[in-house]
Amino acid sequence: MTSKVLDAINQQIANEFGSSFSYLGMAAWCEHHNFVGAGQWFRLQSAEEHTHAMRLFNFVLARNHQARLAAIERPAGDFASLLEVFENAQAQEQSVSRQIDALYQLAFEEKVFAAMAELQWFITEQVEEEKSVREIVAKLRMVKDDPSSILDIDRELGARRPAAPAAE
Repeated sequence: MTSKVLDAINQQIANEFGSSFSYLGMAAWCEHHNFVGAGQWFRLQSAEEHTHAMRLFNFVLARNHQARLAAIERPAGDFASLLEVFENAQAQEQSVSRQIDALYQLAFEEKVFAAMAELQWFITEQVEEEKSVREIVAKLRMVKDDPSSILDIDRELGARRPAAPAAE
């Protein structure tokens, strides 16, 4: 593995942990505002992002390199509405997709084929991540400020179950 790719993967590990932390902040806002279902959804999303970070962490170690952790920023914690929380989540997923694409491109340019193979899983995962959040945002926009519809969506979000563990 080249040093450029190793540095970029280590940065992506921090990005994934940052996403996990950000989703936990979103869960805190939701639960504080009595959107318990959305809070549960974001707690699971936080755990999933943590798993993604660990997948890259384990990959670096499996390639006989040291995973180097970086500081992560304090997540946003103030939102005007449930819609705004999910719009932030959508923007975050779009950002992660761009990060993964750039990392894949770097691995391709540096001819680090093992990293390309590992990152293919992340590319596929990001398609699902973006789709999931996009659908929630669309529903929240559709119902606007109707309290009973928002509560129905919150209940639906609370029905989410943990994803099956990703193969490492």
